[in-house]
Amino acid sequence: MTIAEALSEGLQVTVVGLAIVFGVLIILMLVLMAFKTIFYKEPEKAAEALPNAESIALPAAKAEPEAKPADDGELIAVLTAAVAASLSTSTYHLNIKSYRRVGNEAPVWNQAGLEDVINSTY
Repeated sequence: MTIAEALSEGLQVTVVGLAIVFGVLIILMLVLMAFKTIFYKEPEKAAEALPNAESIALPAAKAEPEAKPADDGELIAVLTAAVAASLSTSTYHLNIKSYRRVGNEAPVWNQAGLEDVINSTY
């Protein structure tokens, strides 16, 4: 076998291998596109779903309920105790001046994992 024959045979094997790889990738792409068209349903917009959206008044977004002044002292005491416990210090050195609720924007799986960790420590 000469060098030219060996190079041509190597080139043929390379071309066949690349054709197989790209052929399989194209088949996978087509299968995934078919799955998308079969299983994925786009969410309908609220305005399109309602027959006459202009005549129906949608409820306003719920505002967070304001804490009653009587509950503020108890809530501040709980917050102070929680911060003191996490910092391993006395509540004497802490002074909570204000507080606000922070919305939880984490994904559902993250919230479930956090809840699982919190419940398993006790």
